[in-house]
Amino acid sequence: MLSRWVRAILQATVYDAAIQTPLDHAPKLSQRFGNDIRFKREDLQPVFSFKLRGAYNRISQLSKEQQSRGVICASAGNHAQGVAYSAARLGLNNTIVMPTTTPDIKVKAVKALGGNVDLYGDSFDDANRYAIERAEKEGLTFVPPYDDELVIAGQGTIGLELTQQWRDMDYVFVAVGGGGLIAGIAAFLGEVAPHVKVVAVEPAEAASLKAALAAGERVRLPQVGLFVDGAAVAQIGELPFDVVRTQKSNGKGMVIEEEVVTCSNDEVCAAVKDVFEENRSIVEPAGALAVAGMKKYLAKHDIHDKNCIAIISGANMNFDRLRYIAERTEIGEKKEAIFAVSIPEQTGAFLNFCRTLKGRNITEFNYRVRSRQSPDSMQPAAIFVGIALKEGDKERQIIAQSLAKAGHDAHDLTEDEIAKTHIRYLIGGHPDLNDEQLFKVTFPERPGALLNFLEKLGQDFNITLFHYRNHGAAEGRVLVGLQASDTSSRALQDALQDIGYECEPVNDNVGYQLFLR
Repeated sequence: MLSRWVRAILQATVYDAAIQTPLDHAPKLSQRFGNDIRFKREDLQPVFSFKLRGAYNRISQLSKEQQSRGVICASAGNHAQGVAYSAARLGLNNTIVMPTTTPDIKVKAVKALGGNVDLYGDSFDDANRYAIERAEKEGLTFVPPYDDELVIAGQGTIGLELTQQWRDMDYVFVAVGGGGLIAGIAAFLGEVAPHVKVVAVEPAEAASLKAALAAGERVRLPQVGLFVDGAAVAQIGELPFDVVRTQKSNGKGMVIEEEVVTCSNDEVCAAVKDVFEENRSIVEPAGALAVAGMKKYLAKHDIHDKNCIAIISGANMNFDRLRYIAERTEIGEKKEAIFAVSIPEQTGAFLNFCRTLKGRNITEFNYRVRSRQSPDSMQPAAIFVGIALKEGDKERQIIAQSLAKAGHDAHDLTEDEIAKTHIRYLIGGHPDLNDEQLFKVTFPERPGALLNFLEKLGQDFNITLFHYRNHGAAEGRVLVGLQASDTSSRALQDALQDIGYECEPVNDNVGYQLFLR
């Protein structure tokens, strides 16, 4: 007897709008990891994302009366495009509520698909509440992004296709945000192919499923990183979480693996490059998340000779993100390490340092001479150096040991986000300031955010350092230095708190102490 999930998936009406996407072989990764690896290409859907499946299945099964009144959703990403495309395909009135902070490129993409965009609120939560209120007042049908049985069933058609395309699969790696995708795939495979292991992959900065499983209940993360924006969800969906827990103990074997793989931004960037090198397609960070998790899982557990699938969930990439991704791929692949090293401030010191590296390639070198000092009081020079690796983390440790043996004071900054995002671009001087305080601030990426920061800060505090780089995300990361004496330090902290932006003091950061203090 068919379960309700399998029945719902078999009855899903997705193919009036979505396509059965190919399962492409990934020869380079297959050879590298000693497994047969294939990509399920959901980036080839008409809206470049799997989200079309769930949105169309939900909307197409509305009653005639519901369809006549129209649909509404809240989203700044792929769900918005799926709903817009589906509604236009069915000739329905639609409203797509997007936060006012949504990049213009995403607003235009939704409009191009037939969406009627209503910009509201500074955050997704604001937009979501507003959309639900409008649905209730105007009799519209609210289309959830993941917490809905028909949406989950639509995503579950991917599991159906996998059983038709590759019956011998052993592992399926799935990106997790709200959980609709993994719930649908696991619900189908749990009944039809329980031998298959489904592995959940989350961003390290938005691991809501991992937190929920550890707590035994859904929890809301206090904050999430937005780089992998397609999976940046603070709380796993209620219905998806129930499905995940059921499929972890369904009596036929553990379809969903106990371990939830979490990946850093650098690892995701490396996976974007991997997908590009396999098929010359550029996918969004969330689209490459399953690939990043697959690589990490296979290496950790030394798995070989297995049949593995990674779901490429989407390709709605902002072009201006590519610079950031290109910068981080080598670190994510463990092919580059970053060190802060003290060397003598004297002629020939750089040459001797390079000899210490024993022929390793230097990928980056930042140095600025300090103010001229007398020979008796000469301070060592601090250099910021990137070094190419051939053996990953093991070689990083060897380099650190070699530098220490040669008498250099070295700090490994490869995992230091402040160093990678800010310090490397600020090498060049040490101000004569004893009262500077350094803060890491996260700005909303929208016009007027900087002006708002400065106006609320007022004229009581002098800005001594400011560094910002746009990398195409919904948030901007800023490093700011402010002068504040011991007596005014508390007032500065109160002023920063009142601004309402996420702010963290980082005076103790090694890179700051060495290069900018």
